[in-house]
Amino acid sequence: MFPVNLFTCGLSGVWGITLLKDRIHNIIFLRSLKTRIFLILLIVGLIPCVSMRYAILRNYEQRAVSVRTSDITTQLRILANHLITYHYLQDTSYEVINAELDQLSNLYDGRVMVINNDLRVVKDTYGISENKTMISEEVVRCIKGESTNKYDKDNGYIEMTIPITETVRFEDGPQETVEKEVVRGVMLVSASTDSIRVTMDILSRKALLVEIIAIIVLFVLSTLAVQALIRPFEKITEALNKAQEGYTDDPISVTDCLETEHIGDAFNRVLGRMKLLDDSRQEFVSNVSHELKTPITSMKVLADSLISQRDVPIELYQEFMTDIAKEIEREDKIITDLLALVKMDRTAADLNIAEVDINVLVELIMKRLRPIAQKRDVELVYESVRPVTAAVDEVKMTLVISNLVENAVKYNKEHGWVKVTLDADHQFFTIEVADSGIGIPAESLDHIYERFYRVDKSRSREIGGTGLGLAITRSAVLMHRGSIRVESVEEEGTVFRVRIPLSYIPV
Repeated sequence: MFPVNLFTCGLSGVWGITLLKDRIHNIIFLRSLKTRIFLILLIVGLIPCVSMRYAILRNYEQRAVSVRTSDITTQLRILANHLITYHYLQDTSYEVINAELDQLSNLYDGRVMVINNDLRVVKDTYGISENKTMISEEVVRCIKGESTNKYDKDNGYIEMTIPITETVRFEDGPQETVEKEVVRGVMLVSASTDSIRVTMDILSRKALLVEIIAIIVLFVLSTLAVQALIRPFEKITEALNKAQEGYTDDPISVTDCLETEHIGDAFNRVLGRMKLLDDSRQEFVSNVSHELKTPITSMKVLADSLISQRDVPIELYQEFMTDIAKEIEREDKIITDLLALVKMDRTAADLNIAEVDINVLVELIMKRLRPIAQKRDVELVYESVRPVTAAVDEVKMTLVISNLVENAVKYNKEHGWVKVTLDADHQFFTIEVADSGIGIPAESLDHIYERFYRVDKSRSREIGGTGLGLAITRSAVLMHRGSIRVESVEEEGTVFRVRIPLSYIPV
């Protein structure tokens, strides 16, 4: 039993995997836009065909039953007059009437019963209910003068009742006579609808044949329509693949339809953005390589000078070593700023948000930078319009304020000033850093946040700038969902305005 069970389990596992693969294949199949369009067109085409077939058959059936009922009613009324004329209800031996009743029964493959006022069957073409009492709702209603008819589709017959009436004259006063219809009996007829059903079966088969032909035509037309509709998307997919594989850098243009044109335009914008980012990346790598190589080159030149000379004076040795230490410090600052910038490029999930007293934070930064300002004889002024508490990342906000104030000090004039103003409204707080420095040329304002961009490269290197400070500042501001603006006039000064929400709302 063990091998058999093992074999059975193995088969079950294989069968389960096969079913899973089939389901996955079906899901992928239904996810295809081509398949969906094909099915929609096929279904939209089939619904009218099926509805028309049903409507035609239904209308024919109703019409055929109505005509059959009308014909039988007409003949029954004529026959009812004959029954009264020949007093058939009192004497059923009249052969002409019996022949007419039998003929009507045979003509419609049905049954005719004549019932008098006492609900007694005086004539039955089947000959099985004569002289019996017939009590039914339809007969009773008909005796009261109301004709009835009923179509039983399931059993295939039409049942009708026709009153047998006689016109009787009554004297209503000495000189007035009134005619009145009096019901003397009822004719109950059951007529077969087999001929109608046979005709409907023939029509149904023909309609089915038409449906099959329509399905084939719809299948072909839907396939052609899908190919025509999907072809523009296949073109754009082909163009995207070529662009991805690097065969072409030309913009994608598929103008077969408005949707593909929009997709092509969107991709071209994305491609342009990617090229811009790639160019920026290459420029960034080049700048990083240059910035990191420059201090190393300087250190190597200084070290080679010391190595090539014998009996180097201690003063020269100390001077060279001091220069080497400065280059090392500069290299360390570049690497530190690069690491900070890389961290800024990450998602805002790295923010450590907490309630921070911005007034206290700015005062601490001003206190730390005041010695640097004093060396350059620059006056630091801090003005707080109102107390401000905000939900921010204290470390990154410190970088923002420090970089702006430190740049304002370093790129200032002698005997200049730097003013920091803190204000807030009900949604945002604003830090404004204004200085009396050398200013920024108008053509450089759009580039100052780019990595390693320097307005005056010689002066930036002289004061130890890396070209990353404003890039770090802007990244930190954007991580807080804030904004930074700059206004500057050469040789007059610069104003940076930072606007940060009081409450941080993550995306």
